[in-house]
Amino acid sequence: MFTLLPALTAALALVMAIALIDQWRERRQPFQLVWAIGMAFFGIASGCEAIAAVAGWNEALYRTWYLTGAVLTAGWLGLGTAVLLAKTRFGYAIALSIFLAGLFTLLTQRRFNYEGAGSTPILYFIGAGLLALAIGVETYFQNERWPIFMAIGVVGASVLALVLAATAPLVQPFSIDPTTGQPSADLFNAAGAVAGTNLPGSLRLLTPFLNITGGFSLAFGALFSAYVFMPKRRVLPYTLDPNQKGDHFLFNLLIAPVALTVNFFASLPGAVRDLALGRLHSRVPATLLIAAGGFVASAGDSLNRFGITGPFAVAKFVAVALLLGGFLVSIEAFREIRIPFTRIRLAGLRREAGPEPT
Repeated sequence: MFTLLPALTAALALVMAIALIDQWRERRQPFQLVWAIGMAFFGIASGCEAIAAVAGWNEALYRTWYLTGAVLTAGWLGLGTAVLLAKTRFGYAIALSIFLAGLFTLLTQRRFNYEGAGSTPILYFIGAGLLALAIGVETYFQNERWPIFMAIGVVGASVLALVLAATAPLVQPFSIDPTTGQPSADLFNAAGAVAGTNLPGSLRLLTPFLNITGGFSLAFGALFSAYVFMPKRRVLPYTLDPNQKGDHFLFNLLIAPVALTVNFFASLPGAVRDLALGRLHSRVPATLLIAAGGFVASAGDSLNRFGITGPFAVAKFVAVALLLGGFLVSIEAFREIRIPFTRIRLAGLRREAGPEPT
């Protein structure tokens, strides 16, 4: 199983990346390209696991896995979702998640005191705070360029991670669970849980910074997108109009997470009715599948960081299957389904049956 599942996961993820690049060539939607990069990282990391299951781990393979799987995948997939939601107020949620990711990174270092971290934890926290402030301000003024600041953070962290993953000393044994043979990102591992914790803190602490923000954006951004496009029942009204009085705006901003949650569940019966009648916007079921994939991937990844690697391969396979299903259902992502880089259509040009968001 530890050979077959990573191989299948890698194949699905890389096919998905190729298909998204093909769609981007036709339509030039930035979120398609960013998602393609994220899915490519997903596939490369799973491919490393499949190769290692057959031939064993070596230094190049482990460094590649850690960079693409433990650090980069979630950040890039979450960035793609943020780009898709550029016209919405989801930037407030992204700003909060980036700030909390920076704070979590700082507190993690204080708790575990990783060797080789140096001053990077405080620098990561300061950088997260500045990015969160910029995204919050841009969202407040209804500027659609707030994802650019998230992109600055993701690209900057990715370049830094590439340099660190390529140059950091790597002492054997690698961080592998001896009972499953699965690699571990070893952020919170108990002593003896894996065979080694051999990367410097400066690199290890990039994992929560990118994964918290990216995982949050992918999963909760998908749920938010589903809510935007489903028929709504607003049980708890609120508004984030920046033209309202300051105290009213802050109150509405504070209650927005509760109001969105209540209104989302109150709107589900109407969405089910429209689905049965064939008039539900395709983004609703698509993004619910993507959200499920995001939550499954985050659950498996979180367990891995605690040294619990048994469900890791299964969670990744289930996650990529859900993400693939969500992307294919979405007419926004795939207006037509064809063999990539050809004109051979597997399904005709699709149009939305449902109404525009209300």
